[in-house]
Amino acid sequence: MKMRFLRHLTIGAMSIALIACTSSPTGRSQFVLLPDSQLDEMGVQSFTTMKEEVKTSTSTALTKNVQCVADRIINVLPDEYRDQEWEVVLFDDPQVNAFALPGYKIGVYTGLLEVATNQSQLASVMGHEVGHVLARHGNERVSTQLATSQVLALGQKLSGASTPVKQAIFQGLGLGAQYGIILPFSRAHESEADLMGLDLMSQAGFDPRESTELWRNMSANSGEQPSELMSTHPSHSTRIDDLNHNMAAPLAKYQALVAQNKQANCY
Repeated sequence: MKMRFLRHLTIGAMSIALIACTSSPTGRSQFVLLPDSQLDEMGVQSFTTMKEEVKTSTSTALTKNVQCVADRIINVLPDEYRDQEWEVVLFDDPQVNAFALPGYKIGVYTGLLEVATNQSQLASVMGHEVGHVLARHGNERVSTQLATSQVLALGQKLSGASTPVKQAIFQGLGLGAQYGIILPFSRAHESEADLMGLDLMSQAGFDPRESTELWRNMSANSGEQPSELMSTHPSHSTRIDDLNHNMAAPLAKYQALVAQNKQANCY
């Protein structure tokens, strides 16, 4: 009975995994179940709700600065993304954050502008967030969560009557799914978006070296971080090390633009 249960559980997991396997822009294997058009609809709906619930900035100067940085990044995107009608909104909110959503939406919070102290640091964040969209991370995260919940539900159904021992096993499986799949997967997304953002910002004429300065600012602003094992994001020090390790090619692109006087000049 136990072997039959495990065999059914394994077959269920393999069936889901074989549905949609593809590769990210950096060549990392990824798993997506949903059509991108569905994620675009979800992104547009979420952005519409945010604009209704969160106040937008009335600062013309700050809005212009943010739009300029976004426009330069959008201008270096692949054709299928560059040719879309992106919407950029500066939200009047103290949180230190920004985001980009499927459906070509970018949101920046005014609190971020207190930590991202120049145009290149802001470009580092915005390039990172747009990198999430290009790499289809939203689709991948939703797909992973759907698949995980389906496999656990299948296992519970096949295991028969519930007992305290079985409940404990499945609670453990849920914990294992959380810390063994979902969180590390999310950290992989963050690291991938960091490197994609580094490339995008340099192509757009922003100094990629400011990406590490941004994370030093973030570290000073955020206080004590949770353990990296228990976090959806890499630690600040890990991000700085990874960015420095991958700095040579983006820096060369930026310096080539500087030599042609084509670097960014947003503010």
